[in-house]
Amino acid sequence: MQKPTVVFIHGALNDHTVWSVQSRYFSEQGYQVMAPDLPGHGAGSGAALPSVAAMADWLLATLAAAGVSQAALAGHSMGSLIALQAAAQAPQRVSHLALLGSTYPMTVADALLDTARNDETRAIDMVTKWSHSPGYADTEPLRQLMLRLAGAQLLHNDLAACNSYDGGAHAAAAVRCPTLFIFGANDVMTPPKSAARLTSAIPHAQSVTLASGHALMSEQADAVNEALLAFIGNR
Repeated sequence: MQKPTVVFIHGALNDHTVWSVQSRYFSEQGYQVMAPDLPGHGAGSGAALPSVAAMADWLLATLAAAGVSQAALAGHSMGSLIALQAAAQAPQRVSHLALLGSTYPMTVADALLDTARNDETRAIDMVTKWSHSPGYADTEPLRQLMLRLAGAQLLHNDLAACNSYDGGAHAAAAVRCPTLFIFGANDVMTPPKSAARLTSAIPHAQSVTLASGHALMSEQADAVNEALLAFIGNR
Protein backbone atom coordinates (compact mmCIF):
# COMPACT_ATOMS: atom_id res chain seq x y z
CA MET A 1 0.00 0.00 0.00
CA GLN A 2 1.31 3.44 -0.90
CA LYS A 3 2.21 5.61 2.04
CA PRO A 4 0.20 8.80 2.49
CA THR A 5 1.89 12.17 2.42
CA VAL A 6 2.21 13.37 6.00
CA VAL A 7 1.03 16.96 6.29
CA PHE A 8 1.85 18.95 9.42
CA ILE A 9 -0.31 22.00 10.17
CA HIS A 10 0.92 24.59 12.65
CA GLY A 11 -1.05 26.61 15.17
CA ALA A 12 -1.58 30.26 16.04
CA LEU A 13 1.35 32.61 15.42
CA ASN A 14 3.54 29.64 14.56
CA ASP A 15 5.04 28.39 11.32
CA HIS A 16 6.34 25.12 9.88
CA THR A 17 9.40 25.14 12.14
CA VAL A 18 7.39 23.94 15.14
CA TRP A 19 7.17 20.62 13.28
CA SER A 20 10.88 20.44 12.36
CA VAL A 21 11.66 17.37 14.45
CA GLN A 22 8.60 15.49 13.24
CA SER A 23 9.15 16.49 9.60
CA ARG A 24 12.71 15.21 9.68
CA TYR A 25 11.71 12.00 11.46
CA PHE A 26 8.98 11.09 8.97
CA SER A 27 11.24 11.93 6.03
CA GLU A 28 13.78 9.51 7.47
CA GLN A 29 11.04 6.86 7.65
CA GLY A 30 10.46 7.18 3.92
CA TYR A 31 7.36 9.38 3.93
CA GLN A 32 6.70 12.36 1.74
CA VAL A 33 6.24 15.30 4.10
CA MET A 34 4.65 18.71 3.78
CA ALA A 35 4.66 21.37 6.50
CA PRO A 36 3.23 24.47 4.86
CA ASP A 37 3.20 27.93 6.36
CA LEU A 38 -0.32 29.28 6.46
CA PRO A 39 -0.86 32.57 4.60
CA GLY A 40 0.60 35.46 6.57
CA HIS A 41 2.82 33.16 8.63
CA GLY A 42 6.52 32.68 8.01
CA ALA A 43 7.06 32.12 4.29
CA GLY A 44 3.33 31.88 3.64
CA SER A 45 2.29 34.30 0.93
CA GLY A 46 -0.71 36.56 1.12
CA ALA A 47 -2.68 37.94 4.01
CA ALA A 48 -3.61 35.86 7.02
CA LEU A 49 -6.96 34.13 6.67
CA PRO A 50 -9.71 35.12 9.11
CA SER A 51 -11.38 31.78 9.78
CA VAL A 52 -10.67 28.11 10.29
CA ALA A 53 -12.95 27.28 7.34
CA ALA A 54 -10.94 29.55 5.04
CA MET A 55 -7.70 27.99 6.27
CA ALA A 56 -9.05 24.50 5.60
CA ASP A 57 -10.07 25.52 2.09
CA TRP A 58 -6.57 26.90 1.54
CA LEU A 59 -4.98 23.70 2.83
CA LEU A 60 -7.02 21.48 0.54
CA ALA A 61 -6.21 23.71 -2.43
CA THR A 62 -2.51 23.61 -1.52
CA LEU A 63 -2.56 19.81 -1.36
CA ALA A 64 -4.37 19.59 -4.69
CA ALA A 65 -1.84 21.91 -6.31
CA ALA A 66 0.97 19.69 -4.99
CA GLY A 67 -0.70 16.58 -6.43
CA VAL A 68 -1.37 15.01 -3.02
CA SER A 69 -4.24 12.57 -3.32
CA GLN A 70 -3.90 10.87 0.08
CA ALA A 71 -2.79 12.86 3.11
CA ALA A 72 -2.28 12.00 6.75
CA LEU A 73 -3.11 15.29 8.45
CA ALA A 74 -1.47 16.18 11.76
CA GLY A 75 -2.54 19.50 13.21
CA HIS A 76 -1.60 21.26 16.43
CA SER A 77 -3.98 23.59 18.31
CA MET A 78 -5.47 25.90 15.65
CA GLY A 79 -3.93 23.53 13.13
CA SER A 80 -5.95 20.68 14.62
CA LEU A 81 -9.17 22.54 13.86
CA ILE A 82 -7.96 23.15 10.31
CA ALA A 83 -7.15 19.44 9.93
CA LEU A 84 -10.52 18.44 11.37
CA GLN A 85 -12.40 20.74 9.01
CA ALA A 86 -10.38 19.59 6.00
CA ALA A 87 -10.95 15.92 6.84
CA ALA A 88 -14.67 16.53 7.02
CA GLN A 89 -14.74 18.46 3.74
CA ALA A 90 -12.64 16.00 1.74
CA PRO A 91 -12.84 12.57 3.41
CA GLN A 92 -11.72 10.78 0.26
CA ARG A 93 -8.40 12.66 0.39
CA VAL A 94 -7.56 12.18 4.09
CA SER A 95 -6.25 8.78 5.16
CA HIS A 96 -5.44 9.64 8.80
CA LEU A 97 -6.24 12.48 11.18
CA ALA A 98 -4.03 13.34 14.16
CA LEU A 99 -5.16 16.13 16.46
CA LEU A 100 -2.58 17.45 18.94
CA GLY A 101 -3.44 19.90 21.69
CA SER A 102 -7.00 20.02 20.44
CA THR A 103 -10.39 20.84 21.88
CA TYR A 104 -13.78 22.07 20.72
CA PRO A 105 -15.04 24.65 21.17
CA MET A 106 -11.57 26.23 21.31
CA THR A 107 -12.67 29.12 23.48
CA VAL A 108 -10.18 31.95 23.99
CA ALA A 109 -10.56 34.18 27.03
CA ASP A 110 -11.61 37.76 26.33
CA ALA A 111 -8.62 38.99 28.32
CA LEU A 112 -6.18 37.20 26.00
CA LEU A 113 -8.01 38.35 22.88
CA ASP A 114 -7.92 41.95 24.11
CA THR A 115 -4.25 41.73 25.00
CA ALA A 116 -3.41 40.21 21.62
CA ARG A 117 -5.17 43.12 19.94
CA ASN A 118 -3.65 45.87 22.07
CA ASP A 119 -0.28 44.56 23.28
CA GLU A 120 0.89 41.66 21.13
CA THR A 121 4.24 41.32 22.87
CA ARG A 122 2.59 40.90 26.25
CA ALA A 123 0.17 38.39 24.78
CA ILE A 124 3.10 36.43 23.37
CA ASP A 125 4.63 36.28 26.83
CA MET A 126 1.34 34.96 28.19
CA VAL A 127 1.02 32.31 25.50
CA THR A 128 4.64 31.25 25.96
CA LYS A 129 4.09 30.69 29.67
CA TRP A 130 0.85 28.80 29.18
CA SER A 131 2.26 26.63 26.37
CA HIS A 132 4.78 24.81 28.56
CA SER A 133 4.73 22.55 31.58
CA PRO A 134 5.59 24.22 34.89
CA GLY A 135 9.34 24.22 35.30
CA TYR A 136 10.08 23.47 31.64
CA ALA A 137 13.29 25.38 30.94
CA ASP A 138 13.49 25.77 27.17
CA THR A 139 10.61 28.17 26.54
CA GLU A 140 12.55 30.91 24.76
CA PRO A 141 12.60 29.34 21.26
CA LEU A 142 8.80 29.50 21.04
CA ARG A 143 8.74 33.06 22.32
CA GLN A 144 11.38 34.16 19.80
CA LEU A 145 9.50 32.46 16.97
CA MET A 146 6.28 34.27 17.83
CA LEU A 147 8.10 37.60 18.15
CA ARG A 148 9.58 37.12 14.67
CA LEU A 149 6.18 36.34 13.19
CA ALA A 150 4.27 39.03 15.06
CA GLY A 151 2.75 42.00 13.32
CA ALA A 152 -0.53 43.08 11.75
CA GLN A 153 -2.27 41.65 14.84
CA LEU A 154 -1.55 38.13 13.59
CA LEU A 155 -1.89 36.54 17.01
CA HIS A 156 -5.26 38.19 17.49
CA ASN A 157 -6.37 37.04 14.03
CA ASP A 158 -5.50 33.44 14.82
CA LEU A 159 -6.95 33.39 18.33
CA ALA A 160 -10.16 34.98 17.04
CA ALA A 161 -10.38 32.32 14.32
CA CYS A 162 -10.12 29.58 16.96
CA ASN A 163 -12.64 31.29 19.21
CA SER A 164 -15.23 31.80 16.47
CA TYR A 165 -14.97 28.38 14.84
CA ASP A 166 -18.38 26.76 15.19
CA GLY A 167 -18.10 23.85 12.80
CA GLY A 168 -16.31 21.37 15.01
CA ALA A 169 -19.26 19.24 16.04
CA HIS A 170 -20.48 18.85 12.47
CA ALA A 171 -16.97 18.16 11.21
CA ALA A 172 -16.24 15.59 13.90
CA ALA A 173 -19.45 13.72 13.13
CA ALA A 174 -18.33 13.47 9.50
CA VAL A 175 -14.88 12.03 10.22
CA ARG A 176 -14.52 8.43 9.07
CA CYS A 177 -10.76 7.97 8.79
CA PRO A 178 -8.56 6.64 11.61
CA THR A 179 -8.12 9.40 14.18
CA LEU A 180 -5.65 10.00 16.98
CA PHE A 181 -5.74 12.58 19.74
CA ILE A 182 -2.47 13.49 21.45
CA PHE A 183 -2.98 15.43 24.66
CA GLY A 184 -0.59 17.06 27.10
CA ALA A 185 -1.31 16.17 30.71
CA ASN A 186 -0.07 19.62 31.76
CA ASP A 187 -1.78 21.56 28.97
CA VAL A 188 -3.61 24.58 30.37
CA MET A 189 -4.49 26.02 26.95
CA THR A 190 -6.42 23.00 25.71
CA PRO A 191 -6.77 20.76 28.79
CA PRO A 192 -7.52 17.14 27.93
CA LYS A 193 -10.76 17.17 29.91
CA SER A 194 -12.03 20.06 27.78
CA ALA A 195 -11.93 17.84 24.69
CA ALA A 196 -14.64 15.44 25.92
CA ARG A 197 -17.21 16.78 23.47
CA LEU A 198 -14.79 16.37 20.58
CA THR A 199 -13.54 12.91 21.50
CA SER A 200 -17.06 11.61 22.05
CA ALA A 201 -18.03 12.84 18.60
CA ILE A 202 -15.33 10.62 17.05
CA PRO A 203 -15.93 7.37 18.93
CA HIS A 204 -13.48 5.36 16.84
CA ALA A 205 -10.57 7.67 17.76
CA GLN A 206 -7.57 6.63 19.81
CA SER A 207 -5.98 8.94 22.36
CA VAL A 208 -2.54 9.29 23.91
CA THR A 209 -1.69 11.57 26.83
CA LEU A 210 1.90 12.69 27.29
CA ALA A 211 3.68 14.41 30.17
CA SER A 212 3.71 17.74 28.39
CA GLY A 213 2.22 21.16 28.16
CA HIS A 214 0.59 22.56 25.02
CA ALA A 215 3.89 22.65 23.11
CA LEU A 216 3.89 18.90 22.61
CA MET A 217 6.18 18.76 19.58
CA SER A 218 9.09 20.30 21.47
CA GLU A 219 8.49 19.14 25.04
CA GLN A 220 7.91 15.51 24.02
CA ALA A 221 9.36 15.36 20.52
CA ASP A 222 10.37 11.68 20.60
CA ALA A 223 7.10 10.53 22.15
CA VAL A 224 5.10 12.50 19.58
CA ASN A 225 7.16 10.94 16.79
CA GLU A 226 6.59 7.45 18.14
CA ALA A 227 2.85 7.95 18.65
CA LEU A 228 2.37 9.39 15.17
CA LEU A 229 4.42 6.68 13.46
CA ALA A 230 2.62 3.90 15.32
CA PHE A 231 -0.67 5.44 14.24
CA ILE A 232 0.10 6.29 10.61
CA GLY A 233 2.44 3.38 9.92
CA ASN A 234 0.16 0.62 11.14
CA ARG A 235 -3.01 1.53 9.28
